[in-house]
Amino acid sequence: MSRPEFPALLGLEPLPTPDDYDAFWGEALDEARRHPLDLRLDPVDTGLAAIDVFDVSFAGADGRPVRGWLRLPHHRSGTVPAIVHANGYGAGRLSPIDDLTWPAAGFAQLVVDTHRQGGGSTGHLLEGILAPRTSYYRGVFVDAARAVDALRSLDDVDASRVAAIGNSQGGGIALGVGALIPDLVAVLAQAPFLTAAPVGLRFAAQGPWLELRAYLSEHPDRADAVARTLAYVDGVTSGRHASAPGWISDGLDDDICPPETARAAAEAYAAPVVFREWPGAGHEAGGTGDRQAALTVLHERFALTPTRG
Repeated sequence: MSRPEFPALLGLEPLPTPDDYDAFWGEALDEARRHPLDLRLDPVDTGLAAIDVFDVSFAGADGRPVRGWLRLPHHRSGTVPAIVHANGYGAGRLSPIDDLTWPAAGFAQLVVDTHRQGGGSTGHLLEGILAPRTSYYRGVFVDAARAVDALRSLDDVDASRVAAIGNSQGGGIALGVGALIPDLVAVLAQAPFLTAAPVGLRFAAQGPWLELRAYLSEHPDRADAVARTLAYVDGVTSGRHASAPGWISDGLDDDICPPETARAAAEAYAAPVVFREWPGAGHEAGGTGDRQAALTVLHERFALTPTRG
């Protein structure tokens, strides 16, 4: 199919890493950590016998409250490994009984409610897009990094065995957390959005990249400012700062996050990474098979680090 033209962010090359990348994110995290974590857990009656669920809140970017679901295996002995989990664009944290794979596998899972998302909401990519400090995703990445802090503060969690995982937008967030938090044991990004922005903008046929394409078509004079903002949150930039072993996957027929975008993140990834492409798959990036492979990766990675206590 033909691709609409738009004012490209200067070709298809990955965006360069901003010179002040480390200072930018260091300042953002420092600002957030000046606020007390104020972690609160309220049990949720879900009817699940094997999994305990809690409605969680904690202080994120600028001290704002962040909600989430904490899921723990009911029959646990001692501390358990844990994952911070982010969902796709517009999804938010979903239902307390959605996506039970990870606690069923014996892990603590904190699903972060992406700021003001839920119910399929859109338009967030454009919020504050003209300046890195006002970018919507600056706060979202900090919220997810603070979710790691929240997990590590729990008596039930082995603070030495924490990973980040996400699909689509959540995959881009997971890559970002892996860049901001240096001692995670794994980062898993499935069909990551926010990755290789020039390529995504050029080739995506549906999904959030089209919001930005339309914006740039209307405001071509703002392309440079947009490119500078995206460079701080692009999955390729995050990958260049990775320290935890990674798993990145895509579907070769994905027209929301084209496979070339995940490929660019894998090529840029600074730590050991497994890159899996699924022929015939779209944005589900392999679906059940991808989930099973991710579960295997987590079991392997969590076994490498001794538990505390």
